[in-house]
Amino acid sequence: MFKKSLMASLLLCLLFLSFTAKQGTAPNAVSEEKAKKIYAEYCAGCHGEKMEAFVDRKWKYGNTREAIIASISKGSADFGMPAYKDAIKAKHIDKMAALMVEYIKNVDQYKLTKPANNTFKSEGMTITLDTIAKDMMSPWGFTQLPGGNYLITDKVGVLYLVDQKQNKTVIKNTPNVLAEGQGGLLDIELHPNYANNGWVYISYSKFKLENNVKMTSTAIMRAKIKNNEFTEQQELFEALPYTRTKHHYGSKIMFDDKGYLFFSVGERGRENEFPQNTVSDNGKIHRLNDDGTIPNDNPFATDGKSRGSIYSYGHRNPQGLIFDKTSGIIWESEHGPRGGDELNIIRKGANYGWPVISYGINYDGKPITNISKKDGMEQPEIYWIPSIAPCGMAMVTGDKYPAWKGNIMIGSLRFKYLNRCVMKNNKVVSEEKLLPDIGRLRNVKMGNDGYLYVSVENPGMVFRLKPE
Repeated sequence: MFKKSLMASLLLCLLFLSFTAKQGTAPNAVSEEKAKKIYAEYCAGCHGEKMEAFVDRKWKYGNTREAIIASISKGSADFGMPAYKDAIKAKHIDKMAALMVEYIKNVDQYKLTKPANNTFKSEGMTITLDTIAKDMMSPWGFTQLPGGNYLITDKVGVLYLVDQKQNKTVIKNTPNVLAEGQGGLLDIELHPNYANNGWVYISYSKFKLENNVKMTSTAIMRAKIKNNEFTEQQELFEALPYTRTKHHYGSKIMFDDKGYLFFSVGERGRENEFPQNTVSDNGKIHRLNDDGTIPNDNPFATDGKSRGSIYSYGHRNPQGLIFDKTSGIIWESEHGPRGGDELNIIRKGANYGWPVISYGINYDGKPITNISKKDGMEQPEIYWIPSIAPCGMAMVTGDKYPAWKGNIMIGSLRFKYLNRCVMKNNKVVSEEKLLPDIGRLRNVKMGNDGYLYVSVENPGMVFRLKPE
């Protein structure tokens, strides 16, 4: 009799498990969608739309599941956080806390271990770092001359000519820059017809004194280098208005296949004033003719009130800008706040939403906006939470890196690695973290010789990536 009862009980258990498996969840389980819906109803107004934006915040009462449950349930009256134990069911609070714990674990993927030597493994590739320049503070901009030597900007305000034996020569008579905060001597690029005309383009933080206060701007200059001196200087652009802030200069430079000059200007930390305002130069991607004049077909060239050089707007701090000759696409990488870094395709006249839409939250944990999408505003191709601080970007071309060809490489300042975006049909299909713990990776650039180059800060060094 006992055996029959036991068999009957086991059969009932199996039937119950089979039923719940078919239903996809146990009767009292809470779905992820339900937890996110409750978060949106009760929490998004103060903490932002995306629950995962909490991943790298400073947790006042701890970031364990139990601590998060206690914070939601009991609140914190002194900091304006209400108690939700009577408003939200315990099982829903528990699921919200469980999701947050999973998001927190997302940061662990960036805790990479540096190899014992300078050889790195990748998918289908083995790479060795070959030092080509050192003893700098922050090598920000990089370009290779037709003969193989390099021009490298150090953010402190120095332009170096570096030969194949690592010998550095200072180029004299470069513009005076404000090397404070994020400012200094920034990007550098050669004219597409440099071999014939010798034009070199630089971006830098320009400044002036107003009532004994340093007011700053992003400026673009072109000049020629003769006898190791910057000559025939022509200032092509200065971003207006000037501000007293010393960050978010943007400053990346590129040319497209038609010879147009593109460059980025950050919103200078004034997100509520500049990015959405086309009367301001800040928070924009700009397009000029190579001599600094404004193309007639720029989207705001003839409206009578906007800045005619603007090509796209609604940007925060664009730190990567490249042109893909194969597809004709302009790619841009952009610093978000805490979370919400973006990889964008830049389209003529388009609005990229900052700060109306964002996938990040403010540095103090408060929301910037409660929406991440809006009609008339572009969506990123990919965004990063937590923020990786993308800086410097290149698309791999040529035949030296067959496993990487057509991939976009982006430096991570925050997590000190090289991010490989594997591309298919102009979409990011996967990512790989390369060069772990190499240092604050400031720039990534393809050289004329077909090699990929990266630079790191403090100590400032530039490396060539040599495939074995």
